[in-house]
Amino acid sequence: MHVDHIGVATDDADGLAALYETLFDAPAVHEEMLDGLRVVFLELDENSYFELLEPVDADTDIGAYLDREGPGIHHVALATEDIQAALATARETGVDLIDEEPREGAWGHEIAFLHPSDTGGALVEFVQH
Repeated sequence: MHVDHIGVATDDADGLAALYETLFDAPAVHEEMLDGLRVVFLELDENSYFELLEPVDADTDIGAYLDREGPGIHHVALATEDIQAALATARETGVDLIDEEPREGAWGHEIAFLHPSDTGGALVEFVQH
């Protein structure tokens, strides 16, 4: 596994994208609407990204997160070649799964989240390209 992306909750994806492009030479390479969110990926290198998450519908988990926590790092995504095996390992070690089965995420990748109460307070996502 390797770090695939870091998800950042924001209420201004354009402003943050411009800042990150200047600071980190991280150009926007993909954008889509997904589940009431505007999702913008900024490429750090060929295998890692920042994922900016901006709610466009007030009724989203990210909107609630922003209201509760404010802007900032939301999750860390780890790339895996076999998401089913990664989930099985998490189950075997007693980690509570938010997603019992993979679901479709941005770019059509399969994703699944682990509950932060069992991962040291970090929201961890598995992603399979």
